[in-house]
Amino acid sequence: MKRLKTAKGRKVSSTRWLERQLNDPYVKRARAENYRSRAAYKLLELDERFGFLKGVKAVIDLGIAPGGWSQVVRRRVPQAAVVGIDFLPTDPIDGVTILQMDFMDEQAPDRLKEALGGAADLVLSDMAANTVGHPQTDHLRTMALVEAGLEFASEVLRPGGAYVAKVLAGGADNDLVAELKRRFTTVKHAKPPASRKDSSEWYVVAQGFKSMSLITPSR
Repeated sequence: MKRLKTAKGRKVSSTRWLERQLNDPYVKRARAENYRSRAAYKLLELDERFGFLKGVKAVIDLGIAPGGWSQVVRRRVPQAAVVGIDFLPTDPIDGVTILQMDFMDEQAPDRLKEALGGAADLVLSDMAANTVGHPQTDHLRTMALVEAGLEFASEVLRPGGAYVAKVLAGGADNDLVAELKRRFTTVKHAKPPASRKDSSEWYVVAQGFKSMSLITPSR
């Protein structure tokens, strides 16, 4: 195991994070394979299990920065149109349209739809709210993003499409799962191997989007 030669002046938490990065096989692999982040392997592993990238022609990446997920899409399905959004700056990616704005901005959904120019086959969301250190609050804030992503996905997905989103430990709550099942044929939770064991993140994979005309109103 590699250890930092000097940790002078650093917080203990910073030193631990840096040492973990130095010894993380996914970080090393990302550098070797020119992915912007180890998060790319989370999407690759989820796709290996669920196959949601197969045949997609139009993809929206919510929370695109730093761009690892869109890199995966471009390599797996280079013919697909990809539009991403993040309030953080993201370096350009060949073949990807990137909007720098907050997804929760009321103008964001229309901007995304305009940039894509049609219905999407897949909506990806690696968004997570900034944590405040209070588990219940952090969970509620992240779930709000998942729900906002679902509403947007329901507006832009074509029938049969998929929605893949980051959730926290325990997955989506019962009401959200029920809503996902109402709108999609299959709904699964997964923690890909690339997601660190000590991380609270999980992913929900909803596939087989139903035509809005076939979705019965919730009571």
